[in-house]
Amino acid sequence: MLGVAARPLAQMSLLWPLGALLLLILLGLAACVTAPARPENLCAVFSQKSDWFEHAAAAEARWGAPIHVQMAIMRHESRFTHNALPPRNYMLGFIPWGRMSSAYGYAQATNGTWDLYRKATNQAGADRDEFGDAIDFIGWYLHRSRETVGLSLTDAYSHYLAYHEGQTGFRQGSYKRKPWLLRRANEVAGTAARYRKQLAGCRAELEDQGSWWWPF
Repeated sequence: MLGVAARPLAQMSLLWPLGALLLLILLGLAACVTAPARPENLCAVFSQKSDWFEHAAAAEARWGAPIHVQMAIMRHESRFTHNALPPRNYMLGFIPWGRMSSAYGYAQATNGTWDLYRKATNQAGADRDEFGDAIDFIGWYLHRSRETVGLSLTDAYSHYLAYHEGQTGFRQGSYKRKPWLLRRANEVAGTAARYRKQLAGCRAELEDQGSWWWPF
């Protein structure tokens, strides 16, 4: 009888570590998709999201787009939310009727532009709700705006307008008819300036923390 009773106890003792491991995995996944608690402070963002600095620095090295400009655009596009969606359209003013665009994820990239990015960079598996892919997309887009429109990579204001309107729309000046967009671009520029100052005070520490992989 003791042997029979001992078997369930032994099985339970094996299940406890497995359950604890599963709980840790679920908590880790939740932490990965949770937006930063202090998005107004770039050093705090990178402190909370330990791998984000590595991805942003890699995009900076690849495309030349400064980290503070990349992150300011992402901040105002999605508030660092992995599955962010654009506002809904409403029929008759109150009936939900789809979304205003196909934008999705951290970078709020539309279906068509994301497909262009994946083809241009040979990254068929890139996902809009993965931070590393999204920040690389932003770097790629800013690089395209520099090449096609001639924007300085440090000009967060103009880059946001081109990011929102597309390079063709920017050349045509479509943003001039959108006062709300001009206000948003000013906000992005202000965030980029603040992020630049903040990053200057913590970048060396962030690079030291990642020195085991740092390629440059």
